[in-house]
Amino acid sequence: MKLLTHNMLTSHVKGVTKGYPLLIKATEVKMNEVEFNPQFVSRMIPKLEWSALVQAAEEVNLPGELLPEYEKNEEFLKKVHRVLLEVEVIEGCLQCPESGREFPISRGIPNMLLSEDEV
Repeated sequence: MKLLTHNMLTSHVKGVTKGYPLLIKATEVKMNEVEFNPQFVSRMIPKLEWSALVQAAEEVNLPGELLPEYEKNEEFLKKVHRVLLEVEVIEGCLQCPESGREFPISRGIPNMLLSEDEV
């Protein structure tokens, strides 16, 4: 699961009002090199929940605040690119911040399916 995907996932367990951002509990993380595309990264930034991305990527040294005129700052765009597209959680789980419900991640795919009593 790439952090770009993580930024768009939320817990839909019945009764949960604050199911975002999901906490990442990774047991295996992999780095996959992806060709840098500054235009793609620039177009994705406005669609992101920045604070959730920063929380998920603390160890990658991403600036805590969105830089002004980020589309002209190639070094900044490269850092965002790395976090969004190259960091991949292979095994672990995502945890709902409110209910504590864990959603497993297996072979890079998060399982967000709910049981009938959770819907």
